[in-house]
Amino acid sequence: MDPIVIVLLWLAVVALVALGIAGAVLPALPGVPMVFAGLWLGAWIDGYARIGTGTLIVLGVLTALSLLIDFVASALGAKRVGASPKAVTGAVLGSLVGLFFGLPGIILGPFIGAVLGELATQRNFDQATRVGIATWMGLLFGTIAKLVTSLVMVGIFVFAYFF
Repeated sequence: MDPIVIVLLWLAVVALVALGIAGAVLPALPGVPMVFAGLWLGAWIDGYARIGTGTLIVLGVLTALSLLIDFVASALGAKRVGASPKAVTGAVLGSLVGLFFGLPGIILGPFIGAVLGELATQRNFDQATRVGIATWMGLLFGTIAKLVTSLVMVGIFVFAYFF
């Protein structure tokens, strides 16, 4: 393969992994799957000479577990306090709208969305606030799990590539 093509492919790997790590925090990007795609591309570049099937299977399983944990964490956080489907929908929409307001929006968007969703189901403000906090905690746990998983995947790849 032409050296320029190799450099461009490695730049694509770095871009996919960086965007994937950002996507672990930003709800608009498919974080962990992007990291996986970038790492798989990195394995492909040298014909899987350094990164084999076993490593790719481990990375794929981590990707799948990350998606499952994210879904379960959000659902359990909301379900634990009896959140309505509107509260969960509100939290997701709040996450997306929050992106346009920087870090405060990213942090507060899911909470505000869940509270508004719960208020729309005729719950009182105290109940809606409890649901908002629980939903936000679930989303936060899922986000942290995705971020940690992304970094672990990069660590596994680097270790397997160089050792």
